[in-house]
Amino acid sequence: MNGLVIVGAGGFARETAQAAADAGEFTVLGHLDDNPALHGTEVDGVPVLGGCDLVGELSEARVVICVGNPRDYAARARLVRRLALPADRYATVVHPTASVSRTSRVGPGTVLLAHCTLTAAVHVGAHVAVMPQVVLTHDDVVEDFATLASGVRLGGGARLERGAYAGSGALVREGTTVGAWSLIGMGSAVLGDVPPGEVWVGSPARRLREAPAPALDELSARHVPTRQLGGPVV
Repeated sequence: MNGLVIVGAGGFARETAQAAADAGEFTVLGHLDDNPALHGTEVDGVPVLGGCDLVGELSEARVVICVGNPRDYAARARLVRRLALPADRYATVVHPTASVSRTSRVGPGTVLLAHCTLTAAVHVGAHVAVMPQVVLTHDDVVEDFATLASGVRLGGGARLERGAYAGSGALVREGTTVGAWSLIGMGSAVLGDVPPGEVWVGSPARRLREAPAPALDELSARHVPTRQLGGPVV
């Protein structure tokens, strides 16, 4: 088994630690977090080894970055740039109850939690967070750094562009695109394309306001193309 270090010690990181343990592919060595109050403590029995930059000293371990929330869902992208690790250092964590078809592809640094379903020819990029009970149907594309909260459903041929965030229970109509770094509110029904850098809510979903400042910063920043981040897939 490979050693695994989880960057972050919050809820998503704890869920990922449980998924990795259940899958049995990795030995979870510990969490890394920049909150000094957590250093030397344990989270659900897993030690917090130190700050995020310690990853450079743990060169034999695989890594997954598990940070971010609806207020700052660009945090994973910033950490990936800061740590500057090669793609092959990143693990892909798939809970044993997730269903990933043989024609689907999942990039490095991505986490699929319990009871996710990828039906046919689904492409999920790097550093994507896929929470429990998410359903991705035929030909969906989920780009790097996207987040899909629990219970999200994407119709066939839908696309979540780079860094997009879909809140719990959101529904995205087939063939629809959610623009880069946009956020779809929980329980919303997206019936048409969402432009980049906006927050849409409701059923049917409508524009509420601009995305949070960290997401807008990512939208305007230059970034590494998806094909360079993609690396190996499972």
